Order: sequence, then structure tokens, then C-alpha cells
Amino acid sequence: MLSWLEEHLQKLNLVETMIQEDGFTRLGYSDLEWKSMEVFTTIAEQLGLHVRQDEAGNRIARWESVAEESKSLPAVAVGSHVDTVTHGGGYDGVAGVLCALGAIKKLKEKNFTPTYPVEVICFASEESSRFGISTIGSKAMAGTLSPEKIGHVKDEQGVSIKEAVEQQGLEWEKVTLAERDRDALKSFLELHIEQGVRIENAGANFGAVTAIACPIRLKIKVQGQTGHTGTTPMKNRRDAFVAIAPLVSMISEKGQELSERSAYPVVATTSTINLEPNSMTSIPGLVELGIDIRSVDDSLKEQMVALIKEKCIELEEKFCVNIEISTLVNNPSVKLDEALLEKVKQYGESIGYKSFVMESGAGHDVMNMAKKWPSGLIFIPCRDGLSHHPNEYASLEDLHMGVEILSEYISREASKSK
Repeated sequence: MLSWLEEHLQKLNLVETMIQEDGFTRLGYSDLEWKSMEVFTTIAEQLGLHVRQDEAGNRIARWESVAEESKSLPAVAVGSHVDTVTHGGGYDGVAGVLCALGAIKKLKEKNFTPTYPVEVICFASEESSRFGISTIGSKAMAGTLSPEKIGHVKDEQGVSIKEAVEQQGLEWEKVTLAERDRDALKSFLELHIEQGVRIENAGANFGAVTAIACPIRLKIKVQGQTGHTGTTPMKNRRDAFVAIAPLVSMISEKGQELSERSAYPVVATTSTINLEPNSMTSIPGLVELGIDIRSVDDSLKEQMVALIKEKCIELEEKFCVNIEISTLVNNPSVKLDEALLEKVKQYGESIGYKSFVMESGAGHDVMNMAKKWPSGLIFIPCRDGLSHHPNEYASLEDLHMGVEILSEYISREASKSK
């Protein structure tokens, strides 16, 4: 199995070695994502699965029993995605697809026959790297996509989502037809690399995820007064950058304080900055900050927002600037199915692996699937917690663990006794 995993990890990544100096760039609805999906289709068909592509571009590989009554039962589904961020790693998303296919291989070699159909789903365009909008394929499948609101959104090359989708032979007007009925799936389970180090720090083997911390995102606009750096006295300045600088350190400090005294962590990051006129000889007159706040406890996110607003009032008065705060995103956190969580823990531990119950700070396709079907998420470790980076890495042994946990899950959930 280890050699199979290594070979097909490279195939899904369209490379002959996982050492890639510039990482992997397979953006959503790009030709490279589609090539990787074709590899997924080939592997799945080699395993004896029937593969179809839905109206959003998701690939669905299905395994059915020969029994006629099996075809009408809801499917036990697993899967993830194969697109990446720009110059990203080759495990984020791909690990979940690879391990799911590996689990099918393992079960077929054991001559397991499912009663419930089994599906491996490869979702389209999970990452937001190209369009700034994430999980397009799984949103379409779960029926939460609003094509009229996002079709016009363009990438850096000026290509809209609608155009990109249609470049892959799909019809944007039909993308909502990818939605599936509630009785189509019995459950959905996604495997992903952790993108952190909590599993190792806990001395565990895999993570069983309770919830996904969806963000509040703020844009803060600071209007001061541009002036000449050489001729404007210090006491007469309304420097927008100086005025807002204390907020950056406060966000980091308060995020840590809130985490230390709360049951759940909260993370808060000043992650973007635009500064005008951005000239060596000009005092910054306008600064825009982007702030990302996440926790599975929505009240902690709101506390962080309140602290930011309070600090901005203080800075506005102190530095004689105008500060506007707008909310770009405010999504409630997604709770995953508790019964499924307990099953995943039990199944993993029954074959000798130690679980660690945790939440996810990053979004995944499962957060959309959870809105319609019982859904769960498991993490395998990744070296040093590094992700979205060329040096992202998960060992073959941990990938094999993922195969074993998924195969145990599928065999129990898809068996006749269930």
C-alpha cells in the first residue's frame, strides 16, 4: 500500500517527485485542476468504480453492490479536493482524495461487498486562491451556491468564474443542478492534513474534528492627511499608518489573552494592508487593513470585534484621523455531527490509533456538506504544521493510517448490519 500511495500521490499531483521548488499551482477551474481530476477518474475506474461529473464539475466515483435494492439506498461518501493555492503544497486536499481511493482498494482486496453504495467525491474549486471564493463545488452539491451573486467575480487575469467554468465544458446556468437530495447520502466524511501541530503536541495519531471555525472578516479604513515627509512637522501630522499601528499588536495580544482564558481558542490576524500614497517621501494619508478572526465559539469572535471597535475609537481621537470599520464576512461556525464524531473516534481507536478531539481553524468542503447531511472531518498530521507551502508534507505512514481509518469507517457504515 505504501508504494501505491506514493505512486498515486505523484500522479494526482501531475509530477514525478513531490519535491517541487515552486510548489503546486492548480487553481480552481483551471486546466491543471481538470488534468488532476482526470487522473482521479482514471484511478477510480481502475478500481472498478463508476465515475460521473456533475454540473459544477465535481467528480463522483461510485461503488454499488450487485444487489438491486442497494442502488436505492443512500451512499456512504468520503472525499476532498485536488485544487491548490498558488505555489501551495501537494497534500492539502489531495491527501483526502488519495486516502479515500486507497480505502476502496483495501476493501476490494479484502473482498468486501457494500450494502450501501460508497462514493468518493472529488470536489471542484475548494480553494479561494483564484477568485477569493472558496468551496464552489461543494456549495453547489449542498445547494447553497448563488450563481447570480458570484458568476461575475474575476481572477487576476480578468477571467470570471462563469467564464472559467464554461472553459471546462460546463454550463454556468446549469451549475445549480449539481444539488443533491437529502436522501442521496447517508453521511459524508472528509480526511485532510491538519495544517497545524496539535495532534503531535497531544501525543495522538489523528484528529477527530468537532466543528469548523468560520471567520469574521473586517476591513478597517483609516483616513489621515498626506504630507511631505521632509517639510511637515511631527506635531502637525495626521499619519494614518502611525495612527492604526497600535491596533495591529493589540489584535495579536488580545487574541492570545482571550484564547488563554476560554474553553476554545480564538485566532485574530491583521493579514492585509494597503497604504497610500505608498511613496518614500509622502506621509501615509490612507491605510486599509484586512482582519481575519476565527473561533468555533462565535461569542469569542464577537468579543474580539468589540475590542477592535473600542480601540479604533481611542486611536481616532488620539491621532485626529477618521476610522471606518466594515464587516466583509460574518459566518457562524459549523458544528459537525456528534454521532459521526464518536464513530470516527471509535473506529480509529479500534484499529490501534489514538484520537485527539479538536476543532478546525480552516474551512473545508465538509462545512457545506454538513448543512445537509451528517458529516465529519478527520485530520492526519503534517510535518511542522506547514501548509499552503511548497514544503508541505505528510508521511506515507500517516497517509496509510488515513487509508486504514477510512476503510474501517466505510466497511462499518456501508455494511448490511447498518
